[in-house]
Amino acid sequence: MKRKENLGDWFRRQESLLCVGLDPLPERLPQAVRDAADPVLTFNQAIVEATAPWAAAYKPNLAFYEALGPSGLETLRQTIAFIHQYCPALVIVDAKRADIGHSSAAYARAILDQLGADAVTLNPYLGRQALEPFLERADRGCFILCRTSNPGAGEFQDLSVAGRPLYQVVAERVATWNERGNCGLVVGATYPQELSQVRRLCPDLPLLIPGVGAQGGSLQQAVSEGLDRGGGGILINSSRGILYASAESDFAESSARAARQVHDAIEQARSQRSVDT
Repeated sequence: MKRKENLGDWFRRQESLLCVGLDPLPERLPQAVRDAADPVLTFNQAIVEATAPWAAAYKPNLAFYEALGPSGLETLRQTIAFIHQYCPALVIVDAKRADIGHSSAAYARAILDQLGADAVTLNPYLGRQALEPFLERADRGCFILCRTSNPGAGEFQDLSVAGRPLYQVVAERVATWNERGNCGLVVGATYPQELSQVRRLCPDLPLLIPGVGAQGGSLQQAVSEGLDRGGGGILINSSRGILYASAESDFAESSARAARQVHDAIEQARSQRSVDT
């Protein structure tokens, strides 16, 4: 994302709707990178080089890098720097952060400044004030959890608030926070009816949609229910199916083929939705 550009403007100029999750597991890295000085970084760089023609964004989950110890954060920082140098893709750090006062401000500095992320996932549970250190950064994206893809999501997100499920209240509230044009929502592909409701309530907010592939969400339904009025406004995230398309020396080429397949499937679903409407 160009500095001084907000998230909404970035989405309006995108052609690809594919986001590649960069969630490396050391035990699943191909043998071809294991002797490198930093196997995870070498793997990530190869994946980015292979998939960049098809990806609009990359989403490293912070947990996978924290699990590597102190060196893992440096690997993530270098991964993000490499993406910015190699291609124009958006980098979303999946951190699900929120806290109060100085703690939230420190999280914002760590993720947006030290790591160099273009966008971050955030938890709305503490309210707007807790997220303000992120929201005030007009040139960085804020994807706020709304109706997540995990099986237990409804335990809290479906609770009734004044006769409506909580996730709908969150969606509408985040729309009012979007004064700087940098807010989006995280809504899982595993719940297409809820995704449809969120799009109805927030016709213009960008949506980050995980849950396609290994989690069982339907790509076609996610595209059909998530697209905005302009035929865009979504990022479909795919992680394991692209990262681990092969464990052999051809892992990068296999990841490129997998990314292209997902990209083409998204475009086919987008075309079908245009015909249907």
